[in-house]
Amino acid sequence: MERIKELLVVEGRHDRQKLERLFDCDIICTNGLGVDDDTMKLIGKCAESQGVIVITDPDNPGERIRRQIMEAVPSVEHVFIKKKDAIGKRNVGVEYAGDDVLMEAVKNKVHFETGRKSLLWSEYCALGIMGNRKRREQVCDALNIGMCNNKTLFKRLNMLNVNIDRLKEILKDE
Repeated sequence: MERIKELLVVEGRHDRQKLERLFDCDIICTNGLGVDDDTMKLIGKCAESQGVIVITDPDNPGERIRRQIMEAVPSVEHVFIKKKDAIGKRNVGVEYAGDDVLMEAVKNKVHFETGRKSLLWSEYCALGIMGNRKRREQVCDALNIGMCNNKTLFKRLNMLNVNIDRLKEILKDE
């Protein structure tokens, strides 16, 4: 069983149970959208001492939780799971992802740094990503950042310090 030194932040107890079977790690649950102040303080303290990895469901509530945590604790790292890999009987969630999918996703964690401007909006638009879901998905998959809309993708590209040359390289395989 692989040891993960960082604190894992997940949405619910089923996510926790799934990850505890795969990894030797500390896990905290947000218990849904309302991340309370005590939980946020704990996440902040752990980010300073051991690091924090956020693993949320690939849906809108999961993205809102991720943004809320990232705003309060910018140093957290992120693990993204593709929606198609996390479909269950009734909904989408981390607990439905396969073991191999989760293990690979944790290896591909990313860290965002706010305030970077490596890419201009005009450069982004010139690459034909706007209105082209296939190209947007190709970029998101290549960088392991989860499927997102154009505005969020543009922000994430800058937070990852991706420039126009790197983006062209990713898209040339199309």
